[in-house]
Amino acid sequence: MIYSMTGYASATREVASDGAGANGSGVGVSVELRTVNSRFLDMNFRMPEDVRVCEPQLREMLMNKLSRGKVDIRINLNRAEQTTISGALNRDALSQLAALERSVLDVFPDSERMRTGEILRWPGILSESGVSAETLRDAVLACGKQAIAELIDVRAREGAALSAVLIANVTEMEAIVARITPLVPELITKHQQKIVERLQIALGIAAPEGTTQTSIPREEIAERIRQEVTMYGIRIDINEELQRLTAHLTETRHVLQKGGKVGKRLDFMMQELNREANTLGSKAAAKELADASMTLKLLIEQMREQVQNLE
Repeated sequence: MIYSMTGYASATREVASDGAGANGSGVGVSVELRTVNSRFLDMNFRMPEDVRVCEPQLREMLMNKLSRGKVDIRINLNRAEQTTISGALNRDALSQLAALERSVLDVFPDSERMRTGEILRWPGILSESGVSAETLRDAVLACGKQAIAELIDVRAREGAALSAVLIANVTEMEAIVARITPLVPELITKHQQKIVERLQIALGIAAPEGTTQTSIPREEIAERIRQEVTMYGIRIDINEELQRLTAHLTETRHVLQKGGKVGKRLDFMMQELNREANTLGSKAAAKELADASMTLKLLIEQMREQVQNLE
């Protein structure tokens, strides 16, 4: 499958208190994921200190599922209004705080020790809802897993839609190349004939009425015309460009049908397609070829914009 880099997903869960000491209150846990396109995988976490311990595991879960994109992860804890001070202490956070205080006192022995009120107000020390830190962590990770699974589905659906658009553009471009390829020899021949007529007039072979004939030998003039027309024909020959366009379009279709992490590969293919379309336009010796080149470049630009959203 092909995955888009844009998507949104969320998951919520109600966590009951661990005992009756919190008057039956609990916590509502919600995890929101928002992703947009980016060259690399960039994760930005916003969460309360109570559940900061979940960040490494959530980061690992995301890295196992995503390869590109900017990801905003927002975790909210909605505590019931009936919570009381009888909530559970976060023993792990309390131990870490005590260790930090001892380290400071070792260096600054005359410093004041923390007061009880300061300790209780320290972020993450008091679980006001009566939900233990372990229960809260499990709930956040479960919500995170659910939100990530939903996000993958959303990105897959959008990726499928983008793939269909890109395939349609490839088909239209293939039709343009197939239409103009048989016309190229005839268009080049007609344009060369116009060049021959203009050169003949300029060099005096077919001088307009009322003018005198040039003194340049006819054989020399004919040879110079032949050389000029031959060189010009080489410069405006677009067979190689059409062949490369066909090859690039075939490869682009193959990449889209194969699926997977195709964003960077398709971005490269858009550069190559645009290069050939530009060369085709610069060599266009007839209006039909110039129009075809312009249409191809418009389609390639549309594809390039869509490819930027693919993982």
